[in-house]
Amino acid sequence: MTATYNLPDGPQMPRWLRMVKFISQPVKYMDDFAKTYGDTFTVRSSRSENHVVYFSQPQALEQIFTADSSHFEVGRGNIGLRFLLGDRSFMLADGDRHQRQRQLLAPPFHGERMRAYGEDICKITRQVSSEWQIDKPFKIRESMQEITLRVILRVVFGMEEGKLFEELRRSLSDLLDFMTSPMMSSTLFFRFMQKDFGAWSPWGWILQQRQKIDRLIYALLRERRAESEQNRQDILSLMMAARYDDGQGMSDEELHDELMTLLVAGHETTASALTWAFYWIDRLPEVREKLLEELNTLGVNPDLSNVAKLPYLRAVCQETLRIYPIAMNAFWRVVKIPITIMGYELREGTAIVPSIYLAHHREEVYPQSKQFKPERFLERQYSPYEYLPFGGGNRRCIGMAFAQYEMKIVLATVLSEFQVSLANKRPVRPVRRGLTIAAPAGMRMVATPQVKGARPVLV
Repeated sequence: MTATYNLPDGPQMPRWLRMVKFISQPVKYMDDFAKTYGDTFTVRSSRSENHVVYFSQPQALEQIFTADSSHFEVGRGNIGLRFLLGDRSFMLADGDRHQRQRQLLAPPFHGERMRAYGEDICKITRQVSSEWQIDKPFKIRESMQEITLRVILRVVFGMEEGKLFEELRRSLSDLLDFMTSPMMSSTLFFRFMQKDFGAWSPWGWILQQRQKIDRLIYALLRERRAESEQNRQDILSLMMAARYDDGQGMSDEELHDELMTLLVAGHETTASALTWAFYWIDRLPEVREKLLEELNTLGVNPDLSNVAKLPYLRAVCQETLRIYPIAMNAFWRVVKIPITIMGYELREGTAIVPSIYLAHHREEVYPQSKQFKPERFLERQYSPYEYLPFGGGNRRCIGMAFAQYEMKIVLATVLSEFQVSLANKRPVRPVRRGLTIAAPAGMRMVATPQVKGARPVLV
């Protein structure tokens, strides 16, 4: 294909109107543009070098994800996250520093170490679900957030319940809930709204809460460095023990920023995915029946590693992440060295956006893509350029295996004891939640004891 300096066509609407749609109707925003302009389209900027080009074809995504990373800057394209993650977050780093941090952080999220966390996940899930009042509607999202936040604090931060645990849990929950509310989501996209007018102003409150969390995390780091226990297996302890090639470990500032990154990337996202999973399991009774039948094949007190290997459970999790991926797009790549993608020569400063949502709704890859069909993942295997809920290339989420494992254990644990049903049977649509999309926070469900005879023997 011959390269051209002409960018793909794209929407011509005023920026303010486009941003309103982007924030308030994120799924319709993508669907409408793809329907009008096709596989590739450009959102033009008033500055000629800052155009944004969306790609969703598997061939395009392969070219992007396999390109030499020197062609792109990722930190520059995602600078809006710096206030939350910190200057040293590996998610905002580029080049050698990014690769070095990934190599240091990735090992605890794989293999036997990861599976050792299963008992903690199961225990926390039972603690939270035991507080549900039978036949009384509750907000499923809040319960899933409570589970995933407690898992992060226990498994990643290595914290036991106590004063510091409770302060950090409450402060983190308050900050993320406030930031991701419909009103405050707009501030993440409009810089002029990020003004500190004191603690009573929205942005001022966010910054004040962020400082409080900083103090709590640094207190935890001081406490951890002072203790003598050497056999901890939580992820923070493994991070503190890790060493760069020169023998140096991470500084407290680096540890702080990476902890914030793991928290933000691994708490909200997994809670959203679990909320959607329970929605679909109730909407489609045949899915629930198949899951219960599969769980019942495990026998009494099964090994959690066997739970995680169940093919239909895995397929339900995969389809949940396909139909409404939590992050609609993979990390933006800002072109640093001109590169040709699908015949378009993209100049320096152009932002490339790999669209996860549009890739997951290509009819030639996923027939009847708007329907929830876990069987897709039993019938064929998809390439990393067709199915990419965790992004791709050297920017794929390092917590991917852990998030999938957590989803399976939480779902199996809840389903072994409860039938969770929607209080209102009307279909729901995704809404924006900060930088992600999610089910509406007010969606309510009702828990009833699992039907005798259908109850798996996981508990």
